[in-house]
Amino acid sequence: MTAERLVIERLGHRGDGIAPGPVFVPRTLPGEEVEGTVEEGRMPAPRILAPSAERVRPRCRHYLTCGGCAVMHAADPFVAAWKTGIVTEALRAQGLDAPVVGIATSSPNTRRRAALSGRRTKAGALVGLHRRGSDQIVAVPDCHVLAPPILAGLPALEALVAAGGSRKHEMTLRVTASESGLDVATEGGKPLDRALSERLAELAGLHDLARLTWEGEPVAEARRPVIRFAGVEVSPPPGAFLQATEEGQSALIASVAKAIGPAGRVVDLFAGCGTFALPLSRGAEVHAVESDAPALEALGAAWRRGTGLRALTVARRDLFRDPLTALELGGFDAAVIDPPRAGAEAQVTEIARSGLSVVASVSCNPVSFARDARILAGAGFALDWVRVVDQFRWSPHVEIAAAFSR
Repeated sequence: MTAERLVIERLGHRGDGIAPGPVFVPRTLPGEEVEGTVEEGRMPAPRILAPSAERVRPRCRHYLTCGGCAVMHAADPFVAAWKTGIVTEALRAQGLDAPVVGIATSSPNTRRRAALSGRRTKAGALVGLHRRGSDQIVAVPDCHVLAPPILAGLPALEALVAAGGSRKHEMTLRVTASESGLDVATEGGKPLDRALSERLAELAGLHDLARLTWEGEPVAEARRPVIRFAGVEVSPPPGAFLQATEEGQSALIASVAKAIGPAGRVVDLFAGCGTFALPLSRGAEVHAVESDAPALEALGAAWRRGTGLRALTVARRDLFRDPLTALELGGFDAAVIDPPRAGAEAQVTEIARSGLSVVASVSCNPVSFARDARILAGAGFALDWVRVVDQFRWSPHVEIAAAFSR
């Protein structure tokens, strides 16, 4: 195939450079001239002829092979502006202005929660992240994103995969660096029998894991895993959703508290293990609603152990199928909503119909956030401010905290 020369016009939402065509060119930057063969609208192996002034040397030796990071070749101010732009563009597409008050970017090597891939090999096991655009696993012992306890625990994860993994099938290892040690939950491993259970428990003890859960079954728990939400101690269930970094979590908690202000009674929708409900209960009565029973149990247990917390009630409810109605929301001064990536169109519609005047919104998807923001705006809410939170450094992912009022 004949090589083509192209000039990158802009960066797409997944971090690829986009040239006229469009042609997607990985790990390039706007204004760069590149050369390479184009295959089905992509230039998979570009040669940089004229680099951008924003180009920097990637700090991680795994960057060329690992697919975990997409923009480590770009200067930090450029990445911050790009991620902020993703949010403002999504809102602009809905006809909304974006009063962005800044971006909170997590430091390198602070990601405390990760889903790693593992596969047994002839020599033992391989644990890491996927190669870009491939199901091949790449070992990442010197990763610049994962927190040091997770990096130090890679030999333990390899040992678990060697003992209970398969050469034919890939395993997923969900790892959380808790205060009391690594909390590991696996998927895709061999079925537990007595011999495997004993071997896995032995390995958990040898590598000093706080807890090991295998295919949903408890195998070992030397210590109760502990995470803190603004000082409130929580023991999350195995594999539970948590904010990826403590810095990002702190930025989101502070943003939600600012948005809520002096509200005396707050409803927390999609509450999880209590990331926002528990800190808010220091100054307000909180009703936490969540569909996941183990998460609600962890939230309730944390509240009972806590001190100086006001009344907190919980309810298990699928807010996608059965959102709190406008009438039910009428007893609250403010709402916090932190839905999954799909957003919460049905629940936001009920908020728009309610008498609520204050909403703190947290989202990991600028597109669904903007759609839901449009619903609130149509009901008289003003988007007071937006704070961008970058917990997944050098990746295309971006999170948002925002305040609405009317």
